Amino acid sequence: MSEVMDAIKARRCVRKFTSEPVAEDAVERIMEAGLWAPSGMNKQTAVVVAITDPEVCDRLRKANAAVAGMSEDADPFYGAPVVLVALARTDFPTYVYDGSLMMGNMLLAAHDEGLGACWIHRAKEEFQMPEWQEWLHSLGLEGEYEGIGHVALGHYEGDYPTGAPRNDGRAVWVR
Repeated sequence: MSEVMDAIKARRCVRKFTSEPVAEDAVERIMEAGLWAPSGMNKQTAVVVAITDPEVCDRLRKANAAVAGMSEDADPFYGAPVVLVALARTDFPTYVYDGSLMMGNMLLAAHDEGLGACWIHRAKEEFQMPEWQEWLHSLGLEGEYEGIGHVALGHYEGDYPTGAPRNDGRAVWVR
């Protein structure tokens, strides 16, 4: 089996992270993997923002918890020291798919780096908030962006999770 298929089958979501910082070059390689994801007509409208600033991460955690209806002290990012946010410009019809492919590439790249990662939802709702739209504009991201997802990223604590067998009947041939 190929290394790619091995990685696809072995990659799992990690929901417990250490506080150990992640090397910047590893974060950059993971972001680069996201940038190489396929996109509709190769328009490349999806972007990724890496957040390692603890204050910004904390504000985003609180916003995510509020959207989820969690308590203010909940941590929907499981203590990850890095949060990657995939966003895509809404003026192109395939933006959700393009951003989702970016997310998938980054999750696989994190696994390849020996790091833990988990797709965290509610980015759409967060980045509809004026505070976060203004924050995107302060980063130079002009236009209408929709949050696609977050990658909670870091060194995993404990054993790396193993996967469940795949459900039968999910691949159908028409011959």
